[in-house]
Amino acid sequence: MNAKVDTTALNRPVTRQTFDEVLVPTYAPAAMVPVRGAGLDLWDQAGKHYLDFTSGIAVAALGHCHPIVVEALTRQANTLWHLGNGYTNEPVLRLALALTEATFADRAFFCNSGAEANEAALKLARKHAHAKFGPHKSRIISCYQSFHGRTLFTVSVGGQSKYTEGFEPLPPMINHIIYNDIESARAAIDDDVCAVIVEPLQGEGGVVPGNKAFLQELRDLCTRTGALLIFDEVQSGMGRTGELFHYMSYGITPDILTSAKALGNGFPVAAMLTTHELAATLGVGSHGTTYGGNPMAATVALTVLETINQPAFLARVKEAGAKLRATMEKLIGDYPQVFREVRGAGLLLGLVVADAWTGRSKDIQKAAEANGMMVLIAGMDVVRLAPALIVSDQQIAEADRILRLSLDGLLKAA
Repeated sequence: MNAKVDTTALNRPVTRQTFDEVLVPTYAPAAMVPVRGAGLDLWDQAGKHYLDFTSGIAVAALGHCHPIVVEALTRQANTLWHLGNGYTNEPVLRLALALTEATFADRAFFCNSGAEANEAALKLARKHAHAKFGPHKSRIISCYQSFHGRTLFTVSVGGQSKYTEGFEPLPPMINHIIYNDIESARAAIDDDVCAVIVEPLQGEGGVVPGNKAFLQELRDLCTRTGALLIFDEVQSGMGRTGELFHYMSYGITPDILTSAKALGNGFPVAAMLTTHELAATLGVGSHGTTYGGNPMAATVALTVLETINQPAFLARVKEAGAKLRATMEKLIGDYPQVFREVRGAGLLLGLVVADAWTGRSKDIQKAAEANGMMVLIAGMDVVRLAPALIVSDQQIAEADRILRLSLDGLLKAA
């Protein structure tokens, strides 16, 4: 017999301990619980203020509760929420038009997450290769230390064994190359490869920028062998590096591009973008998703896209990115015992710890949080900064102040 529904649950007091009691322990969240946000400002249950330089892992590109996004969501919430896939809707049609007009793509497929977008891209690549060349052309090439999602397929493609241990047997015909290593790519990509998937800027793998020569070689090898080049721009896209999508910075065009995270500014939505020819591979019934591209998600995503994809907005992202990099380079110069370099692009930067601090990026994250600033890590050796794209010069200066205060405290305690 089912337990009686508690109609007072909405108002029941909850704390960080509640997480340990009722949620599957796939995460180890911070001790504080955020309850309210505006822009780059967050407040926790105790009323403590934080400067948010995570934007929900590069998701809230316009910051928390941006009024333009709130208005769009509210308007659509009072109009139409959801339809089954037997029907289309006006917001998703407008979103598809806007994305295809802004990119190389002709067609869009919408889903809920970056993992689903990458899953769709990989399925499309295999199906296209089977139809055009035969089933022998099935192998997928990815890079070590990449991240493409948490489904069994995408986590196997990711090339980080810590995410696949215990989930074997893994999907076959997936091989990995060394990121930015041209010879590794040449040795692996042959006529049996159906797809090469790569992040033009690795996020979870340590905020490592793609070398243009490497990415161009991947493009050339795919063209030569008939493989499809997939750019995973789940983290680097939607203005994060100062271009709408990072492939535009290189002048290298993929066959398929995936986007999520900032596309919805926190509302779950993702997209796979491709060409007319390739899209025709996925006919009616060959792939699908329940919530992808519903009116709510599409309305939010279109609002976010139209806000970000403006010359003045993107120019400011580049300006803020240069300011943040210069500020962090000065910090690194003043704390060489802690950090050895800053890398990344635009407003996605990684502070790489010095040898003496190997494995201690989490300590720096916790110290910053204690002093009122939220930062990310990318592995145990990189502190990752991904503030909202609306970050001000004053907030960059405040981030510098808090990081210095936090480093001084850690060094004093050492």
